[in-house]
Amino acid sequence: MPNTLGLNRTLGSAIGVIALVSVLSSGAVLLTRGQLRDANDALDRANQTIRGLDAFRNAMLNQETGLRGYLLTGRDGSLEPYRQGRPALDAAIDRLRGLIGTDAASSRLLADAVTAARSWQTDIGQAAVQGAADPATRPEAVRIEAEGTGKQLFDTLRDRLGAIEGLAEANRAALNQRVARAERNESLALWGGTLLTLLICAGIGIAINRLIVRPLGAVMGFVERVGAGDLSGRLRTGGRDEIARLGRTLNAMVDGLSDLARTNRAATADLNAAAAEIRASAQQQAASVEEQFAAVQETAATVDEITHSGAQIGKRATEVIATAQATAQTSRQGLRAVSDTAKAMDAIREQAEAVAGNIVSLSEKTQTIGDIIET
Repeated sequence: MPNTLGLNRTLGSAIGVIALVSVLSSGAVLLTRGQLRDANDALDRANQTIRGLDAFRNAMLNQETGLRGYLLTGRDGSLEPYRQGRPALDAAIDRLRGLIGTDAASSRLLADAVTAARSWQTDIGQAAVQGAADPATRPEAVRIEAEGTGKQLFDTLRDRLGAIEGLAEANRAALNQRVARAERNESLALWGGTLLTLLICAGIGIAINRLIVRPLGAVMGFVERVGAGDLSGRLRTGGRDEIARLGRTLNAMVDGLSDLARTNRAATADLNAAAAEIRASAQQQAASVEEQFAAVQETAATVDEITHSGAQIGKRATEVIATAQATAQTSRQGLRAVSDTAKAMDAIREQAEAVAGNIVSLSEKTQTIGDIIET
């Protein structure tokens, strides 16, 4: 069988194209969705970084507030914010280090801020708390906290944290744009892939209608016309697919049906001629039967005549007998009566000869009727 572009290949190619476009559009959507997810993750890290910076500041402010309250009141309960601020600062530093990761600028600024915070804790916080515990050294502890060293460290800390926050805000703004762009790309990929798939499906539908549906409609119409008895049409058989081969097969079938119809018409004509001959022969036989019927009627009439003649002969015979009896009775009356009787006998003889002739004629006619009936 020749290698043809059949319907199975056409439909398979159409399904393959749709599947390929679907896979590509799905891949594009997944890619853009992955980019969107990465952008959202980065934006979430930026937001967590800003919250971590706020936690860093709050931890330092809590320590400073607790230290000042303790120095002012001398009560140990006033140190509670200070004590809570130290582990909170450690947690905030660890969290910020994990969020900043390999960002060199932010890592350097965070290191400076951590150095300032640790210096304040060591040089200011711990020294002031330890000095305030002893009433003799309490004034020195208040002086340490009131000196400008602690303020300078806090200024350095705030400056570095502000710089980190500025970088984080800039990064967050860029990430917001990246998220918006990723969302737009995802929508474009989704709707673009859908539109492309619809266009390809429409194109494939048009192609299937042109290559399959219309030819099949033509084949069905042709088959319906053939079923109605119209053998004059033929299908177009261009192409090498299954429908074209079906068209060629149907055309060959219709050619065979046309030849068969012509043969049937010729046979019908021959049968009509033979029927005409048989009808003529039957008409001749009917005429012969009519002639035979007429001959039979004539024979019947002859028989009637013979019967009538027989009756007359019987009557004459009766009369002859009566005459003979009368003659026998009157034979004694003389010669004259005998002479008259002889004359009467001559007359009877003549009549008998006539009857015999009629019987012979009737016999010949009966023989003729028998010959006619035998033929």
